[in-house]
Amino acid sequence: MRKTLFAALFMLLCFGVTAHGSVSVDMPIDIMVNKHYIKTDVRPLLISGVTYVPIRFVGEALGAQVAWDSNTRTAMVTDRHDEITMQIGSEYGYVNGWKVKVENKILLEGDRTFAPVRFICESLGATVGWDGAHLTVIINKDGVAPPKQAYNRGYVDDDVYWLGRIINAEAEGEPMNGKIGVGNVVLNRVRSNLYPDTIYDVIFDTNNGVQFEPILNGRIQATPSFDSLVAAKYCLQGESVVGESLFFLNPKTSTSFWIPNNRQYLMALGNHSFYL
Repeated sequence: MRKTLFAALFMLLCFGVTAHGSVSVDMPIDIMVNKHYIKTDVRPLLISGVTYVPIRFVGEALGAQVAWDSNTRTAMVTDRHDEITMQIGSEYGYVNGWKVKVENKILLEGDRTFAPVRFICESLGATVGWDGAHLTVIINKDGVAPPKQAYNRGYVDDDVYWLGRIINAEAEGEPMNGKIGVGNVVLNRVRSNLYPDTIYDVIFDTNNGVQFEPILNGRIQATPSFDSLVAAKYCLQGESVVGESLFFLNPKTSTSFWIPNNRQYLMALGNHSFYL
């Protein structure tokens, strides 16, 4: 999983975050089925703005049976009313025998079959929505019990909202690893007994003076970019690039030297230096 993640980060770094364009990368997108988050063993893909999901996990979360024909490389998803067949590499799927166009084809990534989430869900009688502010696919279907893959993701939408905003305010235009580093510092402070224990309270902490300049200049209120939200979700899902760092600064613009004079330097990412 980490190898796949860093391949995704490499692509984001090389192409400058175009994951919402044509680049295919695994993304920290949450999937909610009937108000329950479901856990998959691989992340969704984002291809040309279309969210692809692993067929088995989403199909089973909607109460369907999923089978695989290795001879024809075809996935079959069936429930009481519908049958969907999807062959790897095909530009079409079949829903109850009817041929339906599939954007960007049916894909095999690793050993998982992927298809557009809207194609799978609507073919099974479910509705699909997109929460762009929190990078969440919202799926609803009447008569489906809570999915067996349901889990507590360990964070709430408010965490995504504020972490995305501070990353955007502090690291707009930074490479992805620089954005993740900023988010890591905030989460490290949440875990430290030296700081408040929520993301919001860490960002707006004034116990030893204002901690983050965007609180003073108002940039914290700017709507975060897509890649800042992606970085926030990576951080919340456990990705770390700066160890236990509790501080960062831009040495080219900083007017205070307290951090470099008092904290142990760790590394530089983008325009920021990180300190323990």
